[in-house]
Amino acid sequence: MGYCHCESCRHWSAGPVNAFTLWKPEALEVTQGVDKIGTYNKTPASYRKWCRSCGGHIFTEHPEMGLIDVYAAVIPEFPFEAGVHVNYQEAVLRIKDGVTKMKDVPVEMGGSGETVAE
Repeated sequence: MGYCHCESCRHWSAGPVNAFTLWKPEALEVTQGVDKIGTYNKTPASYRKWCRSCGGHIFTEHPEMGLIDVYAAVIPEFPFEAGVHVNYQEAVLRIKDGVTKMKDVPVEMGGSGETVAE
């Protein structure tokens, strides 16, 4: 769980940061409305899913990482606790919360793994 500060996530979420929760694909089950899910992929790294009925953003498949990002805002009962800020070099809203700030993303996700100061 964490916050993404990249320009692409900011535009998609229409906010200064995007709160994410990452899951293995088998942990996600869509129980209704599958026929109403639209897909937008700006890059091969992200398949963003949204509801064609209400326009709400639901989740993003990250096939290269083998993970799915279910937006924290759509699972309100989930005890969200950020463990990292990613793409902090692109931040437009600085957050001083003592949580690790990554320049881009961790090495395991294809990034530099470098951290930056709050």
